[in-house]
Amino acid sequence: MSATIKDVARKAGVSVATVSRVVNASGLVREETRARVERAVEELSYAPHGAARSLITSRTSTVGIVLPDIYGEFFSEVIRGIDLVARKSGYHVLVSSSHADLSETQEVLRAMYGRVDGLVAMIPEASPALLERSLPRSLPVVLLNTRPGRSRFSSLGVDNRGGAAALVRHLLDLGHVRIAHVAGPEPNFDAAERKRGWRDALARAGRPPEPGLDLPGNFDEESGAEAGERLLALRPRPTAVFAANDSMAIGCLSTLRRAGVRVPEEMALAGFDDVPIARFTTPPLTTVRVDIKELGGEAMRRLLAALANGGEPERTRVVLPTELVVRESTAPLRGPGESQRRGGAAGSPGPIR
Repeated sequence: MSATIKDVARKAGVSVATVSRVVNASGLVREETRARVERAVEELSYAPHGAARSLITSRTSTVGIVLPDIYGEFFSEVIRGIDLVARKSGYHVLVSSSHADLSETQEVLRAMYGRVDGLVAMIPEASPALLERSLPRSLPVVLLNTRPGRSRFSSLGVDNRGGAAALVRHLLDLGHVRIAHVAGPEPNFDAAERKRGWRDALARAGRPPEPGLDLPGNFDEESGAEAGERLLALRPRPTAVFAANDSMAIGCLSTLRRAGVRVPEEMALAGFDDVPIARFTTPPLTTVRVDIKELGGEAMRRLLAALANGGEPERTRVVLPTELVVRESTAPLRGPGESQRRGGAAGSPGPIR
């Protein structure tokens, strides 16, 4: 049987309360007594019971993470960033998915009550008002990539609109004017902002989006592959495609390759996020870099600051910058108005910035 706190107290010749103070690093204990207790803990291989400790301290040493999904490189990088910071501060993470369903989101949030000391939540479909109603005031919360609005929560986002506009300007500078967009899911705030960036850049260039070039997607490879099929059916075909995330760009790339459409010679292709696999596709993917791991890490640091401040988060919204990364999946259009389907060598890829 495993040792109990009474066993440690008996071996060290102290009270149970003294052992508790040493184990929980609370209260004043003489150094000689502390050393005796710690020696007894080590010799007996005593491990404090987590549930019992949480009853005493009102802390679980656990933080919750709620994401729209836990599949894919983007979400794994967010979790990794949060976990790296959490572990350094002695916290474990409890991860759950809302599956981008608002009714399920509320169930997931309720399931976290009492099990975590704080919460990092990425719920792009939800309004701040809905989250206010769904979360108790006593729970410290940091939001990721959620719609802006007056809120008691600290929140972080990325410059989706600016990053998308920079990418589309890059395609315009290469001579492309018929630039299709594979969008993310309709209720998603990130998806909406990336579509706005696409529209903004085309409008400023005097080239408003043409009918049929705004294609639906769902932020996964399958919807990107389906968008690729729709692109192949368009006449004339666009010469460039901006997918609202890398997963859809990779799915689209697979469809184009199976159809014998060369990227970038016949159709330039770009994504968003710069997930780790983006540099290893064939060709390597031009994209907009989001420091995904840092997004998660900064959210966790803000949550730790709130926990240290008695659970009161800083009520600020921070937007992290994005960076255009030019790789080999985009290249110049050959000549004014000439379709890349007429062949010819691709231009040299731009530098990675």
